[in-house]
Amino acid sequence: MDAENSETGYRLLLEVNNAIISNLTRESLFRAIAEALRKVVPFDRAILYDAENDVLRTFALEGPELPGHSHDLHRDVSRQGTAAGWVLDHGQSRLRRDIEIEPRVPADEIMVAGGVRAYVCVPLMARGRAIGALLLQSFAPNRYAVEDVPLLEEVAKQIALAVENMRAFEEIARLRAKLEEENRYLQEEIKSDHNFEEIVGQSRAIKEVFKAIEAVAPAGATVLITGDTGTGKELVARALHNLSPRRGKALIKVNCAALPAGLIESELFGHEKGAFTGAIARKIGRFELAHGGTLFLDEIGDLPLELQPKLLRVLQEGEFERIGASHTITVDVRVIAATNRDLETAIRENRFRSDLYYRLNVFPIRLPPLRERTEDIPLMVRYLTLKYGPRFGKRISNVSPAIMKMLQTYSWPGNVRELENVIERATILSAGAELDLGWWPMTTGGRGRAGATRTLEEVEREHIRAVLELTGWRVSGERGAAEHLGMKPTTLEARMKKLGITRKE
Repeated sequence: MDAENSETGYRLLLEVNNAIISNLTRESLFRAIAEALRKVVPFDRAILYDAENDVLRTFALEGPELPGHSHDLHRDVSRQGTAAGWVLDHGQSRLRRDIEIEPRVPADEIMVAGGVRAYVCVPLMARGRAIGALLLQSFAPNRYAVEDVPLLEEVAKQIALAVENMRAFEEIARLRAKLEEENRYLQEEIKSDHNFEEIVGQSRAIKEVFKAIEAVAPAGATVLITGDTGTGKELVARALHNLSPRRGKALIKVNCAALPAGLIESELFGHEKGAFTGAIARKIGRFELAHGGTLFLDEIGDLPLELQPKLLRVLQEGEFERIGASHTITVDVRVIAATNRDLETAIRENRFRSDLYYRLNVFPIRLPPLRERTEDIPLMVRYLTLKYGPRFGKRISNVSPAIMKMLQTYSWPGNVRELENVIERATILSAGAELDLGWWPMTTGGRGRAGATRTLEEVEREHIRAVLELTGWRVSGERGAAEHLGMKPTTLEARMKKLGITRKE
């Protein structure tokens, strides 16, 4: 290389180095590099490939697209039969001064059809391995010479370092975003009041549940928890997670019935910026948040039918795409699902896919309703009085045989959740050391008779009203009803509106 060319080469390398230092995004970095390159090695199209396994990802590009050949950014394409693939496989540059008369690889035909007549492709080498390739294309033949290759290889070394650093920074940013989202999620979980700290009971029915949890928790298999509303399905999911090798990672919860059908896909799988109206930033889905941990899909029977194939794919292959993304994300997630619906009936009515059901039902656990384990009620009552007594400044040490009989002969349509509400309200009403159920309106001893039970909604309405009356209908603030009930004031207001609770003068 003569002195003039040497000076030109050094100037180019300096400009490329300055571009790497001053540009932080892929597109701006490559645009600056392309501008510096064009002064020394003219081109009509320039493509930077980021290689991983057997695929090429378009890291950045400059120039027009070829007819019939799409080169979307970040799109994965097979490296087989391409000039870049050849360069990566052989670890050396490839120069074609005139494609029409020189030996070709299969993908060269696409270049010829698109008007490309010459190209030079050099590998991006970092620590002795090729991590990508730089491809310059010309619509005119004989634009590149053998003398251009060494200079481009030096440029490629600098670009390789920049690509490696950028990939590392992007991975750090991705992990930071995931951690921030996970922390946000866990903080919300901490604020919420889960019904019990642990599962209470010594009956044969609940011991069978304990036995099942101990058997499947370490195995990592998919579990389907079934049972009536209020039986404690989330507690079982937490026990399965805490007894598994994944306990060091997050347990992420999604209530499939609480989210609108239009948002649940984004909630589960995430979306890219601009994927739909209102998607102003990338969102990490719950599957990504649960990577390495456990995902609890509550009310799985309410999952929209159109989303069930995508969930099935994740369960079978551990892969999915964010909404609006073209690249596949691989996750390692244990799925625990729960429902109070009869999924076999839903299958017959074409509301639930049979293949998804069989994939979820690897290890079924049925939670018995409270009416099937009434011998556990004294233990639960004792546990709950100890839980709520200090909260309301009470010390309940005695439950009369008559009250215990009432509690054990009631049918409990709302199960453990209803029992918890009743004991919390009774603790509020109790004046002394003895539990006082007050004016709890129920009919005892009639589990099978019509009118013998009330709905969970009725119990909840009465419980919230009792707490509101205790606090003088103060909803928020210190000693307000929301604080007593362990929920946010906005959540309480929403429940009051739904249940039709208003203050009557």
